[in-house]
Amino acid sequence: MLVPQAVLSQARHNPSLAQALHSHLIKCGLHDRHPYSASLIDSYAKSRLPHHALRLFLSLPPPPHPVAWSSALSACNLSSNPRLSLSLSLPILRSYPTLPDHFVFATLFNSFASLAPLHLSLAKQLHARFLFSPFSHDDVVKSSLVDMYSKFSLPLCARAVFDSISSFNKASWTAMISGYARNGFKNEALKLFRVAPNRDLFAWTALISGLVQSGNGVDALQLFVKMLREGIEILDPLVLSSVVGACANCALLELGKQVHCLVIGLGFESCVFVSNALVDMYAKCSDLDAAKGVFLGILRKDVVSWTSIIVGSAQHGRAEEALALYDGMVSAGVKPNEVTFVGLMYACSHVGLVGKGRELFRSMVEDHGIRPSLQHYTCLLDLFSRSGHLEEAENLVRTMPVAPDEPTWAALLSACKHHGNAKMAIRIADNLLSLKPEEASSYILLSNVYAGAGMWENVSKVRKMMMLMDVKKEPGYSCIELGKESYVFYAGETSHLMKDEIAALMRKLDEEVRKRGYVPDTSSVLHDMDQQEKERQLFWHSERLALAYGLLKSVPGTIIRIVKNLRVCGDCHTVLKLISTITSREIYVRDTTRYHHFKEGRCSCNDFW
Repeated sequence: MLVPQAVLSQARHNPSLAQALHSHLIKCGLHDRHPYSASLIDSYAKSRLPHHALRLFLSLPPPPHPVAWSSALSACNLSSNPRLSLSLSLPILRSYPTLPDHFVFATLFNSFASLAPLHLSLAKQLHARFLFSPFSHDDVVKSSLVDMYSKFSLPLCARAVFDSISSFNKASWTAMISGYARNGFKNEALKLFRVAPNRDLFAWTALISGLVQSGNGVDALQLFVKMLREGIEILDPLVLSSVVGACANCALLELGKQVHCLVIGLGFESCVFVSNALVDMYAKCSDLDAAKGVFLGILRKDVVSWTSIIVGSAQHGRAEEALALYDGMVSAGVKPNEVTFVGLMYACSHVGLVGKGRELFRSMVEDHGIRPSLQHYTCLLDLFSRSGHLEEAENLVRTMPVAPDEPTWAALLSACKHHGNAKMAIRIADNLLSLKPEEASSYILLSNVYAGAGMWENVSKVRKMMMLMDVKKEPGYSCIELGKESYVFYAGETSHLMKDEIAALMRKLDEEVRKRGYVPDTSSVLHDMDQQEKERQLFWHSERLALAYGLLKSVPGTIIRIVKNLRVCGDCHTVLKLISTITSREIYVRDTTRYHHFKEGRCSCNDFW
């Protein structure tokens, strides 16, 4: 061998040495021969020079050696560009159907997993080719398949592959546990976890992370506590980012602070993805100042760091701060992604910056090459709607390349109702009704619009559709966190130990808000009952119960934070604004559509949500 193996090994993590070695091999005429070409591609990949690796691979004479091919695919994956792996490989697969070896198969399946749920048909075709290849019994490739099908939300397919593995390894167990957990098969995930031969940190992480992704945050947090009690040493911070994410989704600020302390104690505060999770957690728990503190402490901020704080600022109505942060992001040379622009346009809609919103949308497409999704169009629609540009909003809905869904039509209808455009409201209502909505809130909105226009036949039609489709409003509940305890209140609840004190305070506050001109708005109550009974239903809404409890039990002068599982109704929104003045307290409410900051009789949403 003209080049010692030791030199090839050293070049794998030394960009200068890799390039010097490449020059030497070109002079010797060996740069395109195996194993030198494969070693060079591998060196470039591991030296974070993917473009050099791919340029060399594409210059090789066909057919490529499987080792060189596998090294090139690794370069794509290490540069977080799995889509390039497929565009690189598909022509080779078509031209040389018997070429892939087990390394290439495994790497390609990992690329498909990163692109889930796209390209399912292609993934299945490659799986079929693997089954007819000489490597069909390779368990490492099968483990990659388990992971791929799990990320395609096909846990039953993943289990079929898992059951065909002859010699299970750590990767196959963790992939299957994660596959079940992340796709909502909680019991199956727990059952498999209990019989796993090696319940190490990675198995715990797979289970906890999967449960967080499937919305089982409370279960994930309980398992994390159990993991700590079993003495599992946290040598990898991935599980911590998942636990922080669970705290964010459940709005458990105090628990999130405790996990933050654990992160610092274990020395992982410099880990970027953990810090990013903390920024997101504090923002979702309505503590934006803490989120900013964590963000400022990140030494090497990536796109997720910037996007998390931009979206957090936007959601809390701090539009100017969000736009200033974007300027800082651009100045720092960090390229924004699609989520960044969702936050930016959301910020513009809060303060009516229509021109700025249009410019950001244009820049997203033309300057950054990002194809707008339904979410981007919905943000632009919200911007136009909130600012009263209703005709432009309707034109956007009818011309955008993605089909408008129920929430899109409902948002436009809500804007028409808000701005008093009855003619357009009826036209939009007819479009929404034709979709046969599934959400109870859509039917409430439709009923109110038709009733306001005196179209009682349509009101009757809406109510009949609700009965025929068995549309039921999800029971409302609100959570409030006080110290280390979290309390849940359901609408109409009268079983709480402090029910008498809560009811007394609510009646007292009701008297005070009525003195300030409050008149109950019963338009959100669809049930056929008299006015007094409708007002009684509103009185016992869950956010009012949670607020009364918070006023009774919290430290005077502190912020009261409430999370609701449904959209705050218009009546409660009015009441909460008035109570913030009466009690001189700040009240933060996170519902399904907005973060509401009530202070001195005003709300950060500007009464449009």
